[in-house]
Amino acid sequence: MKKKSTRQAYGEALVELGRMNENIVVLDADLTKSTKTNLFQEEFPERHINVGIAEADLIGTAAGLATCGKIPFASTFAMFAAGRAYEQIRNTVAYPKLNVKIAPTHAGISVGEDGGSHQSIEDISLMRGIPGMVVLSPADATETKKMIFAAAEYEGPVYIRMGRLDVPVLFDESYDFQIGIANTIKEGTDVTVVATGLMTARALEAAEELAKEGVSVRVINAGTIKPLDGETILKAAKETKFIVTAEEHSVIGGLGSAVSEFLSETHPALVKKIGIYDKFGQSGKGDELLEKYELTASKIISVVKENL
Repeated sequence: MKKKSTRQAYGEALVELGRMNENIVVLDADLTKSTKTNLFQEEFPERHINVGIAEADLIGTAAGLATCGKIPFASTFAMFAAGRAYEQIRNTVAYPKLNVKIAPTHAGISVGEDGGSHQSIEDISLMRGIPGMVVLSPADATETKKMIFAAAEYEGPVYIRMGRLDVPVLFDESYDFQIGIANTIKEGTDVTVVATGLMTARALEAAEELAKEGVSVRVINAGTIKPLDGETILKAAKETKFIVTAEEHSVIGGLGSAVSEFLSETHPALVKKIGIYDKFGQSGKGDELLEKYELTASKIISVVKENL
């Protein structure tokens, strides 16, 4: 299967968007080659601002541009965007409801050798907690591009979480992404796996293996973490025996928490969470770390079998 990183797709999508809309501006905090905003910088140098290693300024400048009618995309690593610039996102972007798109790359432990200090496993939780913030997490390059275009059309603050690793391209151009809608990409009647980010490919792999043993697994790709698609989650909880969530993020405050919170009030059901259990990341190759922290298809398979 063809592979491509979501950060590469992000850079390419910005260029397409920039050609269509002159109000698109892109900001970066001295990581343009890593975040792939250098692609936009090369074509539209007058609409690209490198603020340097100053993430608070990154967000503050983006907020100022939004007040002037521009549509700013602010990029750096997820650790620095959601972490270091949290106060600016909360008070300068979300509180006044400004039209800023915070689009970090290098989220999760698959960042790899940079180690635990650079591996953001709390960013979904941080952004979910901010009133009015939309939180998106693409599964592949195709969904990334569609998310970037949808974010540009949406009026208000959006956080789009992207990664470093090349991941399988799951969807073609006919894939329909809409903010607030989770896509059921495989039907099933026994168990539902709700996945996001690079875990969606692993969920599909697990579903295919389990099908060989007669286990029918529904796979839902939750590209939007907030607002959660309650209708699709509720339907799955009623029609299958239990839910498994899968994310490259802490199980505290992420997708698993969002699904559990929703179902506890609407249709109490067993929810088993696959993610990072209250640990920091560490240095190592991205794929090796995903194995070490059990963010794998085999882990999904074992959790499904244990709970059927």
